[in-house]
Amino acid sequence: MRSDRLTTAILLLGPAGLLGGALAFEYIGGLVPCEMCLWQRWALAAALVLALLGWATGHARALLALAALAILCGGGIAIFHVGVEQHWWQGITKCAASLSSGSATDIMEQILAQPLVRCDAIPWSLFGISMAGWNAMVSILIGGTALWRLK
Repeated sequence: MRSDRLTTAILLLGPAGLLGGALAFEYIGGLVPCEMCLWQRWALAAALVLALLGWATGHARALLALAALAILCGGGIAIFHVGVEQHWWQGITKCAASLSSGSATDIMEQILAQPLVRCDAIPWSLFGISMAGWNAMVSILIGGTALWRLK
C-alpha cells in the first residue's frame, strides 16, 4: 500500500505540473495552444481525474493504472504532434474553431477573431525540443514509471 501512495502522488503531481506549465505558457507567456495541444491537455486532465478518484477510493490500483494509461495516451498524442511539427507527416486538416450560431456576418466575425495557431509550427523550444516534445518525454516517463510501480 505504501508504494501505491507514492504512485498516486506521481500520478497526481505529474499531470498537475504538466497542465500547470501549459496554462502558464498560455496565460503568462501568451502562447495560444493549437488543437493538438488541447488534445494533450484533455489526456492529462483525464489522468488527473482518474488519479484523484484512485486517491479518494484508497489508492485503487485499477484507477491508478487507467490514469497512467491516460498519461501515456497524452504522450502518444504529443509524439504525433512532434511529427507534425517536424513535417514527418501531415497533421489535422480541418478547421477547429468552435462557432456559435448566428448570421453569416456574425460567423465570419467569429472566424476572423480566432487566433491563427498552426499545429506544424514550433512557437517555443528548449535545447531544440518543442513543448510537445517535452510533454511526450515527461508523460511517457510519468506514465511508464507509474505502470512499472503498479505491476
